[in-house]
Parts: sequence; structure tokens; C-alpha cells
Amino acid sequence: MTTGKIALLLVDAVGRHGQLQAVKSLSLSIAENEVVALIGANGAGKTTLMRMLAGLHPLAEGRLALFGNDVTALPAHDRVKAGIVLSPEGRRLFGDMTVRENLMIAAENGRRGDWTVATACDAFPQIVPLLDRPAGGLSGGQRQAVAIARALVANPSVLLLDEVSLGLSPAAVDGVYQSLAALRGRMTMVVVEQDLTRAMSFAERLICMAEGVLELDGNPAVLTREEITNAYFGIHKTTGASHA
Repeated sequence: MTTGKIALLLVDAVGRHGQLQAVKSLSLSIAENEVVALIGANGAGKTTLMRMLAGLHPLAEGRLALFGNDVTALPAHDRVKAGIVLSPEGRRLFGDMTVRENLMIAAENGRRGDWTVATACDAFPQIVPLLDRPAGGLSGGQRQAVAIARALVANPSVLLLDEVSLGLSPAAVDGVYQSLAALRGRMTMVVVEQDLTRAMSFAERLICMAEGVLELDGNPAVLTREEITNAYFGIHKTTGASHA
């Protein structure tokens, strides 16, 4: 349940890859403990936006505030200490280290708080038998569970999850989302999800990007499939053309 406080405030943010403007003057506010799903086609700017929030990609223009404090200039490691933690696309675990060692590194470089290796294992019990195994030998679903647990032990107030279900079996996705559901009310979550049905059932707010801009922002319970599909492809009913 949201508290009414604004956790993240992004104002007129621009993200570039060389001459390409991947995020275009985007403004967005996300409340404390809100669960947001971010959707959009490939190339819409979703991952660039997530990396901008995490401090891994610079804002070419604009500013970002965390609970009213300007964090625009903070590098990624300092944003982790401030409470913004990203579980990236591709998991990015240290493959030659054990699962336990991956978790301990995050715990040592994050904030102090209730999340420890033990409590993260309580949230993701499927990783308990894996603690002393090298992370490089895990299945996709196992790696995703470990990656999210690693983010948790850094004690985020804002948890960013990029491409949660990408490359996973339906059973693995079910397991990951079952654990994520237990995190509601404990932190703000922004989830990039390619499975529209999953995104609509999990999140209380749906945001759709197309070509670097926000095309749709609303409650998935009241949005129609037509509205979401049009936003996904940048189609405007007034013109019938893609957004330029």
C-alpha cells in the first residue's frame, strides 16, 4: 500500500546513446511502496530509463530526486547506499563465486536494514540449497531468484527489476513472482516485464513507453487492451500513425 510520499521524482529527463536520444524529456513520479510495471516494445527506452534511475547511465538533461533529495549527480554505488537498487537484465552474477558470496558482496556494499542473507533466503527459499554452488552453474530461474535476493540484501527502498521473466520457463516465472508478491508494502518496485498479462496482474500501475516517451500511465484494472496495444506501438487514434 502506498503512503502518499513520493519515492522517485524524475523531471524532464533525457537519456542519450551518442546522437540517439533514447529517453526524451520524460517526467515521472512514483509513490513510496507503489508497484509499477514498465512495458514497451524493444527499443522503447525501458532499460535506458532503468539504468538512468540506478545511476548506471547519465542523465543528459533533467533531474532525479529520491524522497525529496536530489540524487542526479550520485554515481551508481552511492545510489545503492541511498536506497535505489537495480536487478539488471541478464542477472549479472559473479559466475565463479558461490551464491552466498554473491549475496555477501551486496550486503557489504548496501545499506543497513532488515534484509540479510537469511531474510532474503526466507523470501526466496528456492535459493537455500544453492548457497554453496557457483552462480555460473545455475539455471535461468535460479539465477533470477539469486539476482533479486542479491538486490534485497542491499536493503533498497526502491527496487528496480529489469526483464523479470525474460528467458525463464513458466514455472520459474511463477516462482519468482510468488516471492515478489510477498514484498508488497515493504518497498517501491518498478518492474520491466515483457509478459503483458503478468504485468497487468502484478502491478497496481502500468506505464508504457514507446520511442523514448511515456505513451500510457494508468491503473491496469481500468485500462483496455486496445489502449495498451496502441500505446505499446505508439499508435494515436487521431492520426492512425506511429508516434514520431
